Amino acid sequence: MNFKQINETNGHRTYVVILDAEEEAFTALGEFANTQGLTAASVTAIGAFGKATVGWFDFASRSYRKIPVDEQCEVLSLLGDIAIGDDGKASLHLHAVLGLKDGSTRGGHFLSGVVNPTLEATINETPTHLHRRYRQDLGIALIEL
Repeated sequence: MNFKQINETNGHRTYVVILDAEEEAFTALGEFANTQGLTAASVTAIGAFGKATVGWFDFASRSYRKIPVDEQCEVLSLLGDIAIGDDGKASLHLHAVLGLKDGSTRGGHFLSGVVNPTLEATINETPTHLHRRYRQDLGIALIEL
């Protein structure tokens, strides 16, 4: 991973983060957020994965139904946010739309992706703190304002 802070204005920092082949994107972006002390930010990215997993949240079972994409795919859109979780660490909430070789797409909650050959992310920090709290009634963590 390589990154560069490209702006800082009034407590708002903007980073460009470049992930390399074979890095697991969700983990790498979470580690970056923790290292930089990000407490509230938006994330956008494009690139490609050698394989990935997205999910669809099933409220009945309170779990994600995994949708594996076991082939090279284009990251047409990866976007979401970063907040602080109940454990005090960065909590990422990302969604992805992945393009397949036949032009079809797979999309959903982004669970994992092995970069191949690159992922180019822009992370825009906001000068505030957001907390994502686990909701027992829903089975997921949501931002609490």
